[in-house]
Amino acid sequence: MTLHHRSIEVPGASHNAPIPAGARVGNVLCSSAISGKDPATGQLPSDPAAQVAQAFANLKTFIQAGGAQLSDVVKLTVYIRDNAVREAINTEWLACFPDPHDRPARHILVYELQHGMAVQLEAMAVIQ
Repeated sequence: MTLHHRSIEVPGASHNAPIPAGARVGNVLCSSAISGKDPATGQLPSDPAAQVAQAFANLKTFIQAGGAQLSDVVKLTVYIRDNAVREAINTEWLACFPDPHDRPARHILVYELQHGMAVQLEAMAVIQ
């Protein structure tokens, strides 16, 4: 069986490198790094909590562009510059995944992010 590969692009959330926002193969959807960049302006908010909120908004946009829903997300990896944004991440996490019995796996890593980023997300979804 041959699986169809499809690059996913999200207007305003493109990367500087020649990579797509993510890819879908069959019913599996994987993102590239999702930042808190405002797609309307192309800029990162200066406030880390605002970057987190925008990153989760960008996650939702990417998931929809890939033909999925938040309920299809099975794993979310969160890269943060420092632990100060954990509360903002939990706020957005709970808004996206309110049911404690129906949440994806999540892992947070403290990482030296580039270009003023406070957060990056990577998601994997299995589309039902």
